[in-house]
Amino acid sequence: MAIRKIRTIGDDVLRKVSKPVEKIDARLLTLLDDMVETMYHANGVGLAAPQVGILKRAIVVDVGEGVYKLINPEIIHEEGEQIDEEGCLSIPNRSGVVKRPKRVKVKALNEMGQDIIIDAEDFFARALCHEIDHLNGVLYVDKAEDAEVVE
Repeated sequence: MAIRKIRTIGDDVLRKVSKPVEKIDARLLTLLDDMVETMYHANGVGLAAPQVGILKRAIVVDVGEGVYKLINPEIIHEEGEQIDEEGCLSIPNRSGVVKRPKRVKVKALNEMGQDIIIDAEDFFARALCHEIDHLNGVLYVDKAEDAEVVE
């Protein structure tokens, strides 16, 4: 495993749409492991492949209940709303207020290639939405309620 460089705002890779993962192989599994190590090293709760320069639809999330490694995640249901402050490892030392769904249902593949469905709410739902946005080239600042992003 290795700690990878986290790309920061201004890097074009963060604004591109990631490609679906076609096959789960050793290279992808190494990427997921590296992403977990990188996320923990940076004290984050989530990381998307584009944040380490790889345009693949893969994310890792750990909000304190264990790590989820998700391949080709997609939100298939959302309900309610929550408004809270958000930050991002790719936008260091800044945060902004963002409206997100209170609950989401996410369909993805796990690292064994099995279909899984995750029901998430509150902070876990927020983290999943944030990371899935990265796969579509969207950053939280694009959705921030406050026009200025606070330092």
